[in-house]
Amino acid sequence: MGARPRRRRAPAAAAAPGPLGALFAAALLAAAGAQQSATVANPVSGASPDLLPRFLLEPEDVYIVKNKPVSLACRATPATQIYFKCNGEWVHQGDHVTQHSTDRSTGLPVMEVRIDISRQQVEKIFGLEEYWCQCVAWSSSGTTKSQKAFVRIAYLRKNFEQEPTAREVSIEQGIVLPCRPPEGIPPAEVEWLRNEELVDPALDANVYVTPEHSLVVRQARLADTANYTCVAKNIVARRRSASAAITVYVNGGWSTWTQWSACSTSCGRGWQKRSRTCTNPAPLNGGAFCEGQNVQKSACTTLCPVDGAWSEWSKWSVCSAECTHWRSRECSEPAPRNGGHECHGPELDTRNCTSELCSHTASGAEDVALYVGLIAVAVCLVLLLLVGVLVYCRKKEGLDADVADSSILTAGFQPVSIKPSKADNLLTIQPDLSSTTMTYQGSLCPRQDGPAKLQLPNGHLLSPLGAGRHTLHHSSPAAEGADFVARLSTQSYFRSLPRGTTNMAYGTFNFLGGRLMIPNTGISLLIPPDAIPRGKIYEVYLTLHKQEEVRLPLTGCQTLLSPIVSCGPPGVLLTRPAILAMGHCVEASAENWSIRLKKQSCEGTWEDVLQLGVEPCSELYYCQLEAQACYIFTEQLGRFALVGESLSMAASKRLKLVLFAPAACPSLEYNIRVYCLSDTQDVLKASGCLAELQPRWQEVIQLEKQMGGQLIGAPRVLHFKDSYHNLRLSIHDMPSSLWKSKLLASYQEIPFYHIWSGLQPYLHCTFTLERLSPSTCELACKIWIWQVEGDGQSFTINFNIAKDTRFSDWLVPDGEVGSPALVGPSAFKIPFLIRQKIISSLDTPCARGADWRTLAQKLNLDSHLGFFASKPSPTAMILNLWEARHFPNGNLSQLAAAVAEVGKQDGGLFSVSEAEC
Repeated sequence: MGARPRRRRAPAAAAAPGPLGALFAAALLAAAGAQQSATVANPVSGASPDLLPRFLLEPEDVYIVKNKPVSLACRATPATQIYFKCNGEWVHQGDHVTQHSTDRSTGLPVMEVRIDISRQQVEKIFGLEEYWCQCVAWSSSGTTKSQKAFVRIAYLRKNFEQEPTAREVSIEQGIVLPCRPPEGIPPAEVEWLRNEELVDPALDANVYVTPEHSLVVRQARLADTANYTCVAKNIVARRRSASAAITVYVNGGWSTWTQWSACSTSCGRGWQKRSRTCTNPAPLNGGAFCEGQNVQKSACTTLCPVDGAWSEWSKWSVCSAECTHWRSRECSEPAPRNGGHECHGPELDTRNCTSELCSHTASGAEDVALYVGLIAVAVCLVLLLLVGVLVYCRKKEGLDADVADSSILTAGFQPVSIKPSKADNLLTIQPDLSSTTMTYQGSLCPRQDGPAKLQLPNGHLLSPLGAGRHTLHHSSPAAEGADFVARLSTQSYFRSLPRGTTNMAYGTFNFLGGRLMIPNTGISLLIPPDAIPRGKIYEVYLTLHKQEEVRLPLTGCQTLLSPIVSCGPPGVLLTRPAILAMGHCVEASAENWSIRLKKQSCEGTWEDVLQLGVEPCSELYYCQLEAQACYIFTEQLGRFALVGESLSMAASKRLKLVLFAPAACPSLEYNIRVYCLSDTQDVLKASGCLAELQPRWQEVIQLEKQMGGQLIGAPRVLHFKDSYHNLRLSIHDMPSSLWKSKLLASYQEIPFYHIWSGLQPYLHCTFTLERLSPSTCELACKIWIWQVEGDGQSFTINFNIAKDTRFSDWLVPDGEVGSPALVGPSAFKIPFLIRQKIISSLDTPCARGADWRTLAQKLNLDSHLGFFASKPSPTAMILNLWEARHFPNGNLSQLAAAVAEVGKQDGGLFSVSEAEC
């Protein structure tokens, strides 16, 4: 602010400049004397007589606009005189305008002085130095100088140093418009106009102005197409730059391909095409048109339709009492396929006939004798039937309590130690189960006089087996698949099941339970002991459906996550839940998926019977979902499927991608086919050979065998996300001197919804290649597969067309049929008697925690405690789930260790009497 005060002593006249020094000196001395007198005569409270002047107002920098003079002012207290000095020279006293006043708060005198500065005064020293002025104030104590105030002539030149230029930019591209304003004093301020409207960065976050006055558009939008003008202004003038036209253009983009048209031929080789349009987005403001073809053609092969034909008529049936007999035939030689026509004509032929039964008549006494004889025979048959039922029930009751299993000798579970007994004390029971498909022969332990308890030693659940014998012999089911299907064909529900025995398992079961498994699919049905009421015998089937055979309606973002499986017959009464195991292809996550279990009703409609992750509203169903399989507890047999609905775009399902190509190539053209299937089963073992194939894979392999194809690469897992992006495939890195691609576009696409629904059969695309020489047999290339740019995987292909048979052993043989059922104790890993003992010991709640809840925790099943607790025997549910998950390779030792560890918490938990073995 003000310069540091300089205190001067008498003679004060020495401070006065020029010829007026004497006059100034006299005036100052007189004023000083008068002030001292006034101070003595009128003392001011709190004021010191020895004060230097203090500036209340100092001159400020000013600009001369055109020819208008400017004023400088200063005010000080206490001051006797104030004069301006400009560029080192005192301003004439006559140019000062002085005003005197008194400070009301201090009573000190205040002096204010003004001078005017003209343009001519400033221009006299223009170029030598800047024009400045300063105030000097006097008092009796000395002088004080104010700050310097600079007086400048304001101007603004006409020409911009740099103006913005017109540009064309792509949408979302950044824009920088430079502007360097004209030279001026004071420096010009800059603002921007868009189509003559002010651009305000505070209102539009997409734009800002740099310190160098350039306008920056972060991402160009169509609305940014306009004329931009840079405006510079100061106190003198306002200048406008030339307008710069900015055009934001949009390059055209292809839409997704339409679905492939129908093959041009209905039988054999033909062509199909698909198209796309340059509308995603359409080119705008001079943007480039899409590159590439808008129509794509591809070779296709259509399976020729085969019309059905009747088989030979069966033999005539026996002539009935109504004097009719019949014969039947089937539309199976061949069966209609690939859209072929059904057979025309009746399936059943009935005619009148004559025989002794319908032609013989009796009258009078002969009729009476005949009727009496028939009644007598009927009574005898009824009595024999009653006796047979009583004998059967007696033998069956003996079998129920004493059946044992030879698997009791396996490692991990060691049976109760009992006292040696003589062989002649063994009681052998041979129950009559001729009505079933199994025959059991078992031996009981000798009966003891007292129920002496044996305490189990520490470390093992049960002690080694004594000299008693526990054996079970069983035979395979005698019924063949054709006979079983023939019996089922008489039932109404059989119409919805697939014909034949492929992908079907079947068996006859009683209260001992058992297991059905469909080979090579990972699908099984566990019927636990006592699930079938005692005295009942059920013929049970398990079948896997082709997805095109069953109509499963899906809505919104729903997708099929598992095979469609039927087990039956429907309406079977089960007293314990059976466990249906099948694979799935979902990467389960509660944040990304809502998964539901669907069951088809008797009317054919699909109903949600369970939502996974939510407490079950019904005790009939429950589902344990694991990484690649699910285990469904159900007390009602029927048709089931697992359906999911994605909750976010991060939801994904596993796909298996596999490549096939012709095993022989007689022509120059060569096709590589890529199939895309849901991954509902592990396909490869570590050794690299094919272990298990889901049914869809079996159908693909059978189709490829008909076309002469071979597998040319290991299947790959792809995580397909619910991002609405199609699956894209392209082929690369082929030796151009040996091969060329006949594909017109750079990549092929499989539509998103075809894959996501999970209902489309045989999703695949074909890469058609052409050899440039018939002698070329080596093919090396890469097939790249992706859904989102930058996130994909590749198949590396390198094989010999003529000789490469490395994967021929992967094909499964034709005619694979269902496996016989495992019935009774042979279907379970845990021995029957030990299972019963564990159940009876752990079902009862224990205050120390040595009960079924601890066992569930040891087996990592504690998340299902609510479901287990809702059943009469929670321990049985836990053991059943263990059986379903670990058959046939489960480790009994680990289960035995878990049970034994539970037993340690209660030393008297497992005690077994000799009579209970």
